Amino acid sequence: MKRALSLLLLGLFLLFVTTRQAQAWGFFGHRLLNRLAVYTLPPGMVGFYKANIDYITANATRPDSRRTVVPGEAPKHFLDVDRYGDSAGYKMPRRYADAIARYTEDSLLQHGTVPWNVVAMKNQLTAAFTARDTDRILRLSADMGHYIADACVPLHTTRNYNGQFTNQRGIHGLWESRLPELLSSDYDLFSGKAKYLDNPSDAIWGAVIRSHAAVDSVLRFERELTAQYAQDQKFGYEQRGTQTIRTYSREFSRAYHARLNGQVERQMRYAAALIGNFWYTCWVDGGSPDLSKMPRTPSETEKQRLDREAKETAATPVTTAPGHDE
Repeated sequence: MKRALSLLLLGLFLLFVTTRQAQAWGFFGHRLLNRLAVYTLPPGMVGFYKANIDYITANATRPDSRRTVVPGEAPKHFLDVDRYGDSAGYKMPRRYADAIARYTEDSLLQHGTVPWNVVAMKNQLTAAFTARDTDRILRLSADMGHYIADACVPLHTTRNYNGQFTNQRGIHGLWESRLPELLSSDYDLFSGKAKYLDNPSDAIWGAVIRSHAAVDSVLRFERELTAQYAQDQKFGYEQRGTQTIRTYSREFSRAYHARLNGQVERQMRYAAALIGNFWYTCWVDGGSPDLSKMPRTPSETEKQRLDREAKETAATPVTTAPGHDE
């Protein structure tokens, strides 16, 4: 099992180094998490998802591709919990309409909507299972996996998302991209079988609360470690495909990882399990359709739609997105 995971990680990383890095968990992390989630699914689902595992994996980063070109996309990836006061994660309205009434929609769009977005997508994916719509099931599953994974990143739950208020710019990519790329081959990321969620809203809010509780240690350990390293020790240069990039040194990254004591590994395992739990819950709530009797692969129409979306995204000028825009 460990060897199989190592081969999977190697394949994804080799693909990563020839491709522009996405935001959030990064190209590597998002695709790995969606792929791992497939293996949590029960017999009634796993055959269908395995047949489409390349689609689920490749399209895990599509929401980030839309982030700076599609209006209203950016807030779906985060929630600035600390914008709303002490213990806000426990006190904020669970219904989006109630949150609008309390804070106004402009405020929500500025400070993020990830938990409400995941609940909305849960309802959409359930409806897709009810309708036995292969294309929508695959599209929504890939997208939902991305947003759930985002909710499991501590720095997606704070206004100081990239250390910009504490002179720690770059910490976002260090925690969620650099560490998994370097060290995930040693992680235990298998999380058992997917479980039905009696209350999906509580589940995604629980993820946000759990992530936000880790923000202090994410920032504090990096700050303490930085005091011990000269700049030329903290950073170095590495070759990525045809580019030479400045990045956190391997020594500093490993030291930071050791300070975090397995935090990134735990959050990745938690995220993969939660993605599987949501997919499974949507399938059950959608009537547990027999997926073996449905088309097993995306239609030509869906393939053409994805190709068209990719071209339109590439041709659209990048715009400034509200919040978490570094």
